[in-house]
Amino acid sequence: MATKQERPKAAPQDATEGGDKSDSRVLLAVFVLLLVDLLAFTVILPLMPSLLDYYGQVDQGGLYGAIQEYVDWFAVTLGIPQTRRFNAVLFGGILGSLFSLLQFLSSPLIGALSDVYGRKPLMLLSAVGIACSYGVWTVSYTFGVFVLARVLGGISKGNVSLATAVVADLKSAKSKGHGMAVIGIAFSLGFLIGPSIGAWFSRMSDEGHFFSTPALFALTLSVCNIVFIAFFLPETLPEGKRAKSIGNGLSEASFLVNPSSLFSFSAVKNLTKKELGSLQSLGATYFLYLFLFSGLEYTLTFLTHNRFQYTSMQQGRMFLYMGLIMLVTQGGYSRRISPGTEKKIASRGMAILIPSFILIGAAESTLLFYIGLGLFSFASATVVPCLTAITSSYGGTDQKGTVMGILRSLGALARALGPVAASTVYWGLGALPCYAMGGLLLFIPVLMLAKVQTATDKTD
Repeated sequence: MATKQERPKAAPQDATEGGDKSDSRVLLAVFVLLLVDLLAFTVILPLMPSLLDYYGQVDQGGLYGAIQEYVDWFAVTLGIPQTRRFNAVLFGGILGSLFSLLQFLSSPLIGALSDVYGRKPLMLLSAVGIACSYGVWTVSYTFGVFVLARVLGGISKGNVSLATAVVADLKSAKSKGHGMAVIGIAFSLGFLIGPSIGAWFSRMSDEGHFFSTPALFALTLSVCNIVFIAFFLPETLPEGKRAKSIGNGLSEASFLVNPSSLFSFSAVKNLTKKELGSLQSLGATYFLYLFLFSGLEYTLTFLTHNRFQYTSMQQGRMFLYMGLIMLVTQGGYSRRISPGTEKKIASRGMAILIPSFILIGAAESTLLFYIGLGLFSFASATVVPCLTAITSSYGGTDQKGTVMGILRSLGALARALGPVAASTVYWGLGALPCYAMGGLLLFIPVLMLAKVQTATDKTD
C-alpha cells in the first residue's frame, strides 16, 4: 500500500519538471527571436543622419524636396533663421514619431487578435510585415519609398508586446519572472551590437547607396526570424483558453490607445481613492519622463553629426559605448537595488540626467560630450526599471497585467510624441537650448515622483 501511495506524489513533480523544461524552451525561443529582431531593428540607428542627408541631395524633386519647401515657408512665417542643416533633425524626429505612433496604435490590435487566433500566427504575421519593410528599405532610393518602409515597419512592430504575452502565458510564476529578464537581456544585447553592425555594413555598400547592405542584412535576419518562429516557437495559448470573440479584445485595444483612459487608469478596479491617485501620478511621471528622455535620446545622432561631423562608424561606436555602460549598470548596480528603494533610485537617476543633458548640449569637445553621455547611459539604465517596479506594486493579482499594460501604453505614447517635439525645438532653437530645456524640465517628474506615496512610504 505504501508503494501505491508514493506514486501519485511523484506525478506532480514530474509534471512540474516537464513544465519547467517546456517553459525553458519557450523562453529560449523568445530570447532568440527578440534578439534577432532587435539586431535588425537597430541597424538603422547610426545611419539615420546620413540617410536624411542622402535624400536631401537626391530627392529634391520628390517628397523630401516638397516637405523641405513647406518647412522653409514655415520657418520664414515664424521668423526662424533658415538653417537647412537642421531640417534633417526635424525630418528624423517626424519619422521617429511616426514609427512609434503606428506601433502604439497597432500593438494593442495585434495583441487582441492573438487572444483569438493564438500567439504564433500573429507573431509570424508581424515578422512577415517587418521583413517586407526591410525589403522596401533595400530599394528606397527616394525619400517617399523610405517613408513607406518605416510605415510598414511601424504597423508590423507588434512582436515585443506579443513576446510579453507569450511570457505571460507561462504557468510558472518563476518562469514569468525569468521571461521578463530574458526580454530585458535581448533588448540590451540588441541595442549594444546592432548599431555597430549597421555602421560596419554601411562601409561595405556602394558609396551612392550606402544603406543597401545594412538593409539587406536586416532583411536576411528578418527572414531567418520567420523560419525560426515557424519551426521553433511553440504556441503558448491553447485553443481552449482563447477568446471566443474579438469584440472584447478590440474593446480593450481601443482603451489602450485612448490617452484619457490611460492617464486615469480607469480599467484598474478595487483600489482606494488614495491608491488610484498615487497610481495616476506615477503614470503621469512615467509618461513625462519618457517623453523628455526619448525626444533628447532620438536627437543624439543628429547632434554628433552636425557638431562633430560623425560618420556612421563613429555613431556605431557611440552606441556601443552607451550600450556597454547600460549593460554593466543593469547587470551590476540595478540588480543590487533593494526592494523599497526604487523611488529613491529613480529620483536619483532623473536628477543625474539633468546635468548630463545640459553637458551633452553644451559640449564642444568629444571628451565633454562622452562624459555627459556616460552619465546619461548610467542614469537611464536605472529609471525605467525602478518606475516599473513601483507601478507593479499596485493592484491585486488579477489586476497586475492591466496595470502594467497601461504603463507600457503610456510609455509607447511618450515615445510617439517625444522625438517630434524635441526635434522641433532643436530645429528652431539649436542643440543647446533644446538639451538645456529638456534637462531642466526633468525637474518636473522628479518633483512629481517625490509626491507619490508608495507602499514603502506608508510603512516608514
